Amino acid sequence: MSSVKVAITIDRETLVRVDGLVSRSIFPNRSRAIQAAVTEKLARMERGRLASECAMLDPKFEKALAEEGLGQELDSWPEY
Repeated sequence: MSSVKVAITIDRETLVRVDGLVSRSIFPNRSRAIQAAVTEKLARMERGRLASECAMLDPKFEKALAEEGLGQELDSWPEY
C-alpha cells in the first residue's frame, strides 16, 4: 500500500509518549506509531458501529428468519 505524507498537529504530552514508544523500539519511528494508532482507532470505531447496528436487531425476528423453512428441510437432509 502506498503512503502519503501529511502534517498533523499534536499536543506535546502525546508526542512525548509517542517518542517514548519509539525510544523503546516498540515502533521504528513516529510515523509508524501514529499510523498504528490511527488504524487501531478506525478499527475500533468500525466494530463499535457494527455492535450498535446489531443492537438494533430484533432477536426473535432474526431467529425466526434463520429457522424459516428448516423444519421442512430437516427430513430431506442426508444422514452423515
